Amino acid sequence: MNAPALRIEGERLLPRVSAGGLAPSLERKRLQVYATQMALDSILLLSCFAGVATLYFGHLPDAAEMLAGNLLLPIFLTIALHNGTYSLVTLTDWKQAAGRMASAVLIAAVLLTFIAYFVKVSDSFSRMVLLGGVTSSLLVLSATRFVSTRWLRSLWGPSPMNLLVIDAGGPPIRVPHAYRIDAHEHGLEPVLDDPHMLDRFARYLRNMDQVVVNCPPEHRAAWAMVLKGSGVHGEVTSGIVREIGALGVVHREDADVSSILVSTGPLGLRDRVAKRLFDMFVSGLALLALSPVLLTAALLIKLEDGGPVFFRQRRLGQGNRFFRIYKLRSMRVEQSDADGNRSASKDDDRITRIGSFLRKTSLDELPQLINVLQGDMSIVGPRPHALGSQAGNKLFWQVDRRYWQRHCLRPGITGLAQIRGFRGATDKESDLTGRLQADLEYLAGWSIWRDIRIMFATARVVVHDRAF
Repeated sequence: MNAPALRIEGERLLPRVSAGGLAPSLERKRLQVYATQMALDSILLLSCFAGVATLYFGHLPDAAEMLAGNLLLPIFLTIALHNGTYSLVTLTDWKQAAGRMASAVLIAAVLLTFIAYFVKVSDSFSRMVLLGGVTSSLLVLSATRFVSTRWLRSLWGPSPMNLLVIDAGGPPIRVPHAYRIDAHEHGLEPVLDDPHMLDRFARYLRNMDQVVVNCPPEHRAAWAMVLKGSGVHGEVTSGIVREIGALGVVHREDADVSSILVSTGPLGLRDRVAKRLFDMFVSGLALLALSPVLLTAALLIKLEDGGPVFFRQRRLGQGNRFFRIYKLRSMRVEQSDADGNRSASKDDDRITRIGSFLRKTSLDELPQLINVLQGDMSIVGPRPHALGSQAGNKLFWQVDRRYWQRHCLRPGITGLAQIRGFRGATDKESDLTGRLQADLEYLAGWSIWRDIRIMFATARVVVHDRAF
């Protein structure tokens, strides 16, 4: 893709946005670049050490003579992954790329020297090979950064990110190399009581890395709340922050505009990759292991009334986008509630005999493993709710405006709220409040180890007295 050609200041895009969003995703391409850089750095670093060792010893080095390079490489990669050597800013900025790479190489060399000294193996490798290998690696890897950053800038422009500017009535601003849309022309409003509007808004944000909403002061709070549930880096413009030198704001020098940072994705790139790999591994293994249970349940559902095995329902997912959730059908076909306007209750006349067993044992949730593989859901996360779900006599988002914030991550089959007992019908507003608080706590303190603990803790609450 020639991104700069698509990112023309003031360009008007078609009113109808496709399911894929306004722009193709750059995240997969960035991951490919990171992986390529790591592999190339490893090859070049070892090649530099091999070349220096060959010149120093006068022959092709053996394993012992390559010991310094072999020990340095894993230390370098570990430091590089933590100091941002492979990060957004280093993709198109040569100075940042070379600086962080050099820092990782030098720190690795110092650590290797100290470790070798303390374990008394420093005599096992040549200091000249170490010095020459580090020096030549710095020169060669810096040269590759110089070439790669310029090549990527020719493909993606000066920024390796998709930036969307939404003109929503604020003073005119100019942000170079950004996608732009007019909120009024595209029918976008910060309406928190309309899930369909939020779903439309989410489609515009799809594949965007950063979003800037340019709006008047009286609309900032509403746009900020909408952005908080988007799961992306979101800003609303504000002229006064530059004047007073406020902290926690973004100053875009190339656009001569300042904005207030109101939302960020809860997970960084490495965490998103780790969570997705975890989801794919667990869901794939679970589907394989539980396939006899699914087939048996499907047969019993079919034998009871001859209706469809699966029940599909539209629910709110990541970024407030709609998706179709899969469940084993537990209600009579003619009484299935597509919008979830009525919560299931004890002795509910809509539930079939096999459906009652499936709901009490949570087996009706098993097809959601398919949603996980498709990328609509996660193993662990806030549970997705139907549009008509109510707590007491209010829709969920009417109880607490923070409700939309829980959608900045993929919804989960299980979650922190579920293992704390917040399951089943929401007869009172407090039934939702407890769940929401647990969901927000989960978002604020995510770790892959917490996901694993929640997954195993779920086994204790698979059968529960609030499953109707």
